[in-house]
Amino acid sequence: MGVSTSAPHDGVRVVTVDFPPVNALPVRGWHELAEAVRAAGADADARCVVLTAAGRGFNAGVDIKEIQRSAGHDALIGANRGCYEAFAAVYDCEVPVVAAVHGHCLGGGIGLVGNADAIVASEDAVFGLPELDRGALGAATHLARLVPQHLMRALYYTSRTATAQELHRHGSVWQVVSRAELPDTALALAREIAAKDGTLIRLAKAAINGIDPVDVRRSYRFEQGFTFEANLGGTADRVRSTFGSEE
Repeated sequence: MGVSTSAPHDGVRVVTVDFPPVNALPVRGWHELAEAVRAAGADADARCVVLTAAGRGFNAGVDIKEIQRSAGHDALIGANRGCYEAFAAVYDCEVPVVAAVHGHCLGGGIGLVGNADAIVASEDAVFGLPELDRGALGAATHLARLVPQHLMRALYYTSRTATAQELHRHGSVWQVVSRAELPDTALALAREIAAKDGTLIRLAKAAINGIDPVDVRRSYRFEQGFTFEANLGGTADRVRSTFGSEE
């Protein structure tokens, strides 16, 4: 259990997340993930990183139970910082990151794939931000990188999910395959990227990040401030206790 890194092919590093049962990451998990992605990208022999997960789904976001059983705001602050670091590590990775997504990709999972360079998904993959049902706010920055603005807003306000096929139609998912085909498909894309010159691929990543119209770090940090406000005001605890339903 935890985060591991492997090197199945020349130039490719695979970072795998495994926090059963649903990959809802505790504070330490987000920091472990950030460290692993940074290390993989800094590897001089790496030219592409694949981000994947074991188990039932890609990512279920923050471990809400950890926050609920912790007194004060230390766990919330830790989760905020951990998510920020993990999302930034994917975005700032020195080489392209391919996200291989199966099952659920929710909450923090959107932050990861929204900052990835390419997404390959299985047919059963669903993407969404149930933040308003969890007493939180955030990652609209990253959902807006996956779907058009008005769809992002509707998904955010309703806590609904979008399928891999829908995201493929919007151009944000590169390929949709069966779950059995997902690992090989993601690796095939990674190997194609890794066949490029290592220096040039790093320059290309830096150049593309440099022309982004939105500063994803600052934008997400702004969103996090409202999450903390909701917690200080007591709204977050009330909503979390009912999973977003009106009492």
